[in-house]
Amino acid sequence: MTIRITNTLTRKKQDFTPLKKRRVGIYVCGPTVYDVPHIGHARSAYVFDVIRRYLEYRGFKVNFVRNVTDVDDKIIDKARQETAGKDLNAAVKEISAKYLGVYHDDMQALGIKSPTKEPKATRYIKKMQTFIKLLINKGVAYAAGEDVYFDIRKASGYGKLSNQSIDNMEAGARVLAGENKKDPLDFALWKKAKESEPSWPSPWGRGRPGWHIECSVMSSDILGPEFDIHGGGIDLVFPHHENEIAQSEGAGNKFARYWIHNGLLTINNEKMAKSLGNFVTIKDFGKKYNNNYDALKLFFLSAHYSQSIDFTWDIIKEKEEALYGIIRFLKFTRQREEGKLPAEYRNNKRFSPEELRKRLEEYREHFIKSMDDDFNTPQAIAVFFEIVRVGNTVLYGAYSKEYLPALKYASKTIREFGDIFGLSFKETPLSKPDEEIKLLVDARENFRKQKDFKNADRIRRELEEEGIILEDTKERTTWRRKV
Repeated sequence: MTIRITNTLTRKKQDFTPLKKRRVGIYVCGPTVYDVPHIGHARSAYVFDVIRRYLEYRGFKVNFVRNVTDVDDKIIDKARQETAGKDLNAAVKEISAKYLGVYHDDMQALGIKSPTKEPKATRYIKKMQTFIKLLINKGVAYAAGEDVYFDIRKASGYGKLSNQSIDNMEAGARVLAGENKKDPLDFALWKKAKESEPSWPSPWGRGRPGWHIECSVMSSDILGPEFDIHGGGIDLVFPHHENEIAQSEGAGNKFARYWIHNGLLTINNEKMAKSLGNFVTIKDFGKKYNNNYDALKLFFLSAHYSQSIDFTWDIIKEKEEALYGIIRFLKFTRQREEGKLPAEYRNNKRFSPEELRKRLEEYREHFIKSMDDDFNTPQAIAVFFEIVRVGNTVLYGAYSKEYLPALKYASKTIREFGDIFGLSFKETPLSKPDEEIKLLVDARENFRKQKDFKNADRIRRELEEEGIILEDTKERTTWRRKV
């Protein structure tokens, strides 16, 4: 089977053929480190982590590059706010190091794999200057005083990624005070230093690079002048990625062959913003869910990576409960294997062990087919619930030991595919859903009827540890949560 990717550049779904056999080079725009990451950042990082993991699962060796912008207007502004009175150059370094550390901690908490390489903009200043000189020599860039601009009129096919024409862009373009552009659409490659701000010597005077140039330079330096996949959020298509293409092709490079962009995240159908009071950081979520991010990941997986998705706490609760269904199946299958769960005859529908195994193989094929089709996670994650549904028919139905190998294979399949999605399936969720509590209460009743008080007491202790109080009567056992 061939992996197919919807390429933003061509607006078509294409067969994925890497430049080098079984090797893939990926460049993803990383953080500008001036503040704590929020769950929108988490979604983008997670989308490309899943893509990377799936490519590795399919046998590719992935060179995954994620850059860090560690000098920028936003970082400088934050340095002025948080470190008033300090030398601004030292303050910028302090701020960028602080928030890069926070970003790394959050990515580790989310279970996002570290990039193969993580280049920082400030360590590429000389190479950026060399690249800018090349653009000037090729006649596609020009110095204007101590600034350098890219001449947009020299870019062949400018607007092809964002599907815009220069004429339409020109309508809203303007030259800001202090800019020496020939054309309002021209963008800065090198910017003249402002007083006290971080700067470096250059042939054009002291200054610092524009934002767009860093990605063209770092990607070509690490992955080569042509590489397989460039990724980022849909908000980066224009102007950032459009300008990257213009610069790179202006230098004579072919640049990225496939472009992948993830949709944005909103909260209650509004853009996430601190001013609106709907800003949820990654740490905020971790505090609420005991550093278990599986429900958030399941929420991300429920929409195709290219689609925008709206976050609400009610949806997360739904995903949490769906997740518990998978966790319960994994746990009860293990308990069947250990002989700790008595048989329950609630469902007379019965699969033969061979039929169950056949169904599981079909689900495995469907998972791979779905992921091969532009990383279609909504269809792929549905496989988990199909496996659980069919497995539960046996697990809670006419169970016998001959089904155990197939049930163990089902658990293995879920965990195998769960690794691709970075799911931990932790067995200590925040609060058990009612359905699972009822199953455990009924299992305890069966143990008591069989006079297996050791296992009956074990279930009581397990529920008590999670705030569930059992009350035994002559007729039945009732339960309630601690207030």
